Amino acid sequence: MAKILQEREQLAGNASVAVAEVIRQAIVDGGYPPGARLKEEELARELGISRTPVREALLVLQAEGLVDAAPNRGATVRVHDAEDLDDLYQLRALLEGYAARRAAARASEDLVRELWASCERFEAVPDSDVRALVKENLAFHNAILEAAGSARVAGMVRKVIELPLVYKSYIWYSPEQRRISSHYHRQIARAVETRDAERAELVMKEHVFEARDLLVARVRELEDAE
Repeated sequence: MAKILQEREQLAGNASVAVAEVIRQAIVDGGYPPGARLKEEELARELGISRTPVREALLVLQAEGLVDAAPNRGATVRVHDAEDLDDLYQLRALLEGYAARRAAARASEDLVRELWASCERFEAVPDSDVRALVKENLAFHNAILEAAGSARVAGMVRKVIELPLVYKSYIWYSPEQRRISSHYHRQIARAVETRDAERAELVMKEHVFEARDLLVARVRELEDAE
């Protein structure tokens, strides 16, 4: 972790930014699950730095919605209930739908090739290789975001994409649900290829809502069990 931090410090030139990225990735990867405490002193010791950039990084993550802070308790990885997640997916559907519409309207041949190649790679990944599945799924969605040509939309979408990863929504995907995702990717790629902006937006929204239904249902089961 300290090595990653040093590399990112060299690139960013800002310790707090580098620390925020390292902690953010650890949260998304499951190193710090929802509700886990994030102690400044322990993080500083683990990363081999002072507490000041850690404190600043936690404030950044709090502003992003990944971290909560409470008096006498410090910072913790934010816990979201089913209603919160449902709301986030509603927002994600609107944003990614809009991005898909923009991407289709301005699609290049390079984008079309990139999307179809991503579809092929996604289908070639073994069901057991969860990390590779998540990576390729993000590659597809990020290609759409980049092609949409709006840094503001891309930034907003990436924030709402991270939370389902924190909750490890992909762990609950069965092979059948993975095939459904693959089907949606191909439908989106086809809409982009034909420059059908309206259909690209519609299918992207359906794709996001399919993922929402799975995650929200599982979180509600956990809430009921508690």
